[in-house]
Amino acid sequence: MSANGCGTHKDCGHHGPWWAELPFRVYLQVLLAFLLIALFVILVIFLVLHPHKPRFYLHDATVSQLNVSNGFLTSSLQFTVVSHNPNDRIGVIYDSLSSYASYLGQQITGQCPLPPFYQDHNDIEVWTPILLYGNSVPLAPPACERLNYDMQNGLLSLNLRLEGTIRWKVGSWTSGNYHLNVNCWAISGISNNGIGSQVSLQPGNKCHVEV
Repeated sequence: MSANGCGTHKDCGHHGPWWAELPFRVYLQVLLAFLLIALFVILVIFLVLHPHKPRFYLHDATVSQLNVSNGFLTSSLQFTVVSHNPNDRIGVIYDSLSSYASYLGQQITGQCPLPPFYQDHNDIEVWTPILLYGNSVPLAPPACERLNYDMQNGLLSLNLRLEGTIRWKVGSWTSGNYHLNVNCWAISGISNNGIGSQVSLQPGNKCHVEV
């Protein structure tokens, strides 16, 4: 027996808490398990709430200028859009949105950035005015021919496009980014000189929305 009264070196060791002796790999496994459980809970909550995509309605459209010269189009347009978040418990965060007008699938104005904002559940927002301009935009020959025909007949059909990203918000939790694509169809009366006027559209003229 040694002088300090201990039978062996093993018996004299000062041991800490039992969990301090676990391998580092066990800590990683426990942490990973907690993360997987948390992600699973978030996924279940998200699926139970089942977010519905926002709804958009075109309220009115105004053509202030529309002139075609040698295949180039100069335009000045104004739109009013209403958005509705139909979800009861989920808010919508609109990020980096932009708008532009198109004619027969061709973009005819520059892109206008829209300020980001948060839309609460069951909330309605009016987006006005959305001002769009195009300066000497080259038109494809079929589009140019069709536009001249529409102007002669005093009726113009065009599209307002909204593109960007949105995020869902539930309490303090916020989802990742989802791409938003909104396509609104409008008919505007114009005269031969290209100057239009505000058009009364059918109430609730719903836009096509993809998320």
